[in-house]
Amino acid sequence: MALVPFISEEEATGKVKAVYADIMASRKLARVPNFWKALAHNPDYLEATWNKLKTVMADGRIDRKTKEMIAVAVSATNNCDYCLRSHTDALRSMGVDDATLLELMAVVDLFNGTNAIASGLKIEYEPPVKAE
Repeated sequence: MALVPFISEEEATGKVKAVYADIMASRKLARVPNFWKALAHNPDYLEATWNKLKTVMADGRIDRKTKEMIAVAVSATNNCDYCLRSHTDALRSMGVDDATLLELMAVVDLFNGTNAIASGLKIEYEPPVKAE
């Protein structure tokens, strides 16, 4: 159970109502996800976070699908079930299948493990030297 009550679409007014409308329209949703409903207790923070998400997740030098894959990897590593499910749903809507998702999780597994080894052993990085 969430630590704060959600502000429903029906209760939303002013800035919250406007942000909710933008979320539903831009994501083609029938309802606002609970994450945003929790943030709505602080309308300025809700708006800032939504605008940041739109900016960061927009296609740029990195395409949206790759950004969603990064979001899934980070969410898995941070053990955020909500974010993991949300971004996995986004990937699935982009055509990502079970095999691709498993491959993504294999990369997460590999690097979480090797990062722990490198950090635990305090191994210093040295740039590769090319053979001539």
